[in-house]
Amino acid sequence: MKHLSYRAAGLASALAIAVSGAGMARAADSGASDLAAAEAGVSPQDDMIPGGEIGNTIIVTGTILASQQASVEAKRKADNLSDIAAADAVGRFPDQNAAAALARLPAVAVQRDQGQERYIQVRGAPNRWTSVSIDGIPMVGVDEGGDTRAYRFDAIPAVMLSEMVVNKSLTSDMQADAIVATIDLRTYSPMEQRGLHVSGDLGYGFMGLGGGEQRQGSLRLSWSNDTFGFVLGGSHYRRKQLTDNREVGAYDAEGPTEFDIRQYELERWNNGLFGAVEYSPEAGQRIYAKAIFSEFNDDEQRNQYELRLDKAAGGTRGFSSGDLTGVPMRGSFNYGEYRNRNYIGTIGGEYDDFDGFTAAVKLNYTRTENSSYLPLVQSSTSGADNLSFSYDASNPNFPIVSLNGGAFNQASLSVAGTYMIGARQETVSDSYTAKVDFSKEMGDLTLSGGGLYADRDIAGNNFSFSNLTFLGALGSMVGQPFDVNSYVTDKAWDTDFPLGLQLNYVDNVAMRRDIESLLARLETAGLYDPAADIPASDRYAQREKTLAGYVSAKLETGALTAIAGLRVENYVLDNSGSVLSDGGYTPLTFHKSRTDFFPSLNLKYEASNDVVLRLAGQRGVSRPAYGAIRVGASINDTASPGEITGGNPLLKPEYTWGLDASVEYYLPGNGLLSVAGFSRWVDNVLYSSQQPVGSDFYSFGGVDRSGYLLSGTFNGKHGKLYGVEFNAQKQFDFLPAPLDGFGFQGNLTLLDGDFDTPTQEGIPFQGMSKTIANASLFYEKYGFSGRVSYQWRSHWLDTLGGLGSGEYRQGYENLDVSLRYAVNENFTLFADLANLTNETYIAYANTPATPTEVERIGSRYLFGVRFGF
Repeated sequence: MKHLSYRAAGLASALAIAVSGAGMARAADSGASDLAAAEAGVSPQDDMIPGGEIGNTIIVTGTILASQQASVEAKRKADNLSDIAAADAVGRFPDQNAAAALARLPAVAVQRDQGQERYIQVRGAPNRWTSVSIDGIPMVGVDEGGDTRAYRFDAIPAVMLSEMVVNKSLTSDMQADAIVATIDLRTYSPMEQRGLHVSGDLGYGFMGLGGGEQRQGSLRLSWSNDTFGFVLGGSHYRRKQLTDNREVGAYDAEGPTEFDIRQYELERWNNGLFGAVEYSPEAGQRIYAKAIFSEFNDDEQRNQYELRLDKAAGGTRGFSSGDLTGVPMRGSFNYGEYRNRNYIGTIGGEYDDFDGFTAAVKLNYTRTENSSYLPLVQSSTSGADNLSFSYDASNPNFPIVSLNGGAFNQASLSVAGTYMIGARQETVSDSYTAKVDFSKEMGDLTLSGGGLYADRDIAGNNFSFSNLTFLGALGSMVGQPFDVNSYVTDKAWDTDFPLGLQLNYVDNVAMRRDIESLLARLETAGLYDPAADIPASDRYAQREKTLAGYVSAKLETGALTAIAGLRVENYVLDNSGSVLSDGGYTPLTFHKSRTDFFPSLNLKYEASNDVVLRLAGQRGVSRPAYGAIRVGASINDTASPGEITGGNPLLKPEYTWGLDASVEYYLPGNGLLSVAGFSRWVDNVLYSSQQPVGSDFYSFGGVDRSGYLLSGTFNGKHGKLYGVEFNAQKQFDFLPAPLDGFGFQGNLTLLDGDFDTPTQEGIPFQGMSKTIANASLFYEKYGFSGRVSYQWRSHWLDTLGGLGSGEYRQGYENLDVSLRYAVNENFTLFADLANLTNETYIAYANTPATPTEVERIGSRYLFGVRFGF
């Protein structure tokens, strides 16, 4: 399907040791004690953050209302514009990963792969404009061959997090690699609760489409006293689903060129392990160690048939109907594997002298592995086996085919013409990071400073599809004939989509097993070379080093808090790869170094006890994806003009200046009404195109290739993104019992923006919905807790084509229900019902009347028990 470049799976593991001062834990810990400690019956700890990070964030382990109050209070105390989701608030949504949980916050939308949340888009901007950190350490993504630096959230189970903070305005201690926001995922600390605590859940359910199973389980054990604490935990989530999919390759003047009929059989699973040890020998000093291991895996069986309308021998073809003869049918099958793994470890220390001076240090190692293997088998009908049929496409989402006589024979693909494409990619990132922060409070003035050094190695390849092996023709040569038709079963597709033909499943598992055996024989006979799966021109090796330092001053005078800061970053990239030209490979390297300055200012004015005004401005950056800047390309010197397909090492980063402002009204008793506006002015906007290289980088061997056409990523000109966010949270405590258990939480975001290229103006940003809405109605009383959650986003540009054309995604809605009933203080029954609208996800070219993809995964139902001691 067209989401191919976004599919993957993962496993992540981590080690973290941090030394902390009791009065200066991170924003994740600061301020959590007042409410959480009160509930646990222990003394609170007052925590603050050096360097102007968000302080006094409340972590709650209580009810929906308590969690909502915690998030509201954290937002109020924050020095910058931010939105926070506390762990229990997350747990009361039917979410298995961090992306689904973050989607409930204002101006946050998600990108889905086969219905499952994967990437985060804040304020409708491209996902690359939102950076991510875990416990304050910057993270980057290497998904699908380094196609994007966006961090994928489906590899991070929400159960291992204590809170998530979306920082929409920056302070100088935060990474500058953020144009619209930086998200900090904070893991659970064992010192949050004194004594021994055990909590977890067990759940089982099913998928509405196909009836595949869902199951999940988690367990967390923690113990601490005043000086020492530890936590160990793990999580598991698995689901087996069917995905109905229909696609159209393209439209020409006569109508659709093909009907692409697909169903995927998926098995996806996440596993996570995490742990932490903390030691506080005396007040103001603490050491801690944290470990995270998580994985996201995806095994996919593809059942796909393409009716190639534009290759018909005769007949008529139209947009709404057609009658054709001799239509070839191509089958595509695979049992593919997508994996994503992260290994994260941090050591550090924090100190507080209780006389205004604090300091903190962290050392981190992170390894990210992303790999995909798709042994894609294809074959087509020919001659008398081609089809003759009429079709009715009056509903373009679901064209209906009617054969013109004769029976449909699914097992009619050419045996001799069967071939396999060994599609592979694997990208690995190893990163070492050191971070230091310190601050000194002097009355109303706090001075802060610090630095960060990150050294990251990236080695990988973009998705390679170059190695074709003709299994049908070669199999008999090594004594193992391969008949693609023999794998057709007698089990019909379990589908919700009408078609007019009955298709049966192909046994992809048996096909994969036989292919592996056959390939081994072919390799022994010298008829197959697995090394050819990834040509040298697709591989790249990069090393990037970032050295950053910052200073800031925080002034608190009366109702006004002002934080001004400056961050300086020196970025160095060494980039190497190989270029294929005239049948040979030429190694090339590219080096660049740049120093940038990133000022920031955050003003917070408490106009009254209930009203907070904010104004912020900053400069930010977004660096190109590793695959986009790779040194690696294929050159065609015989074309006129010559052509180059590959990376563009000369790409510049995108830079932005931004303004944010908000008015926040904190309702008496509980709740919040707020409105926020923002604007971003962006230079060097990235986009895909084909245009002259414009440099001599690929000019070697005495050939001037500066005028060759390069198909890759380029820098556009200027862009602007702006919008307004409305947010409301309130329990209806003004109503008489039992109606006072009702409450509401909702937000609405209105967006607009575009960018210019050298040849066109006003191109929409990819992924920008102009309207994003979230609404939740909850009720909590007498041990019962229920929430109905609704999400909606309007259509958006998904893929940018030539001259600003491209593929759009139609707007969609999701309706989820989450129910809890506390049997006693230790056990709670739950039911999570997701995607109750059974949403159909649609992509289209130009208008909805020409859909290019229609997809449905069905509703999800999960039931179980939560426990805590």
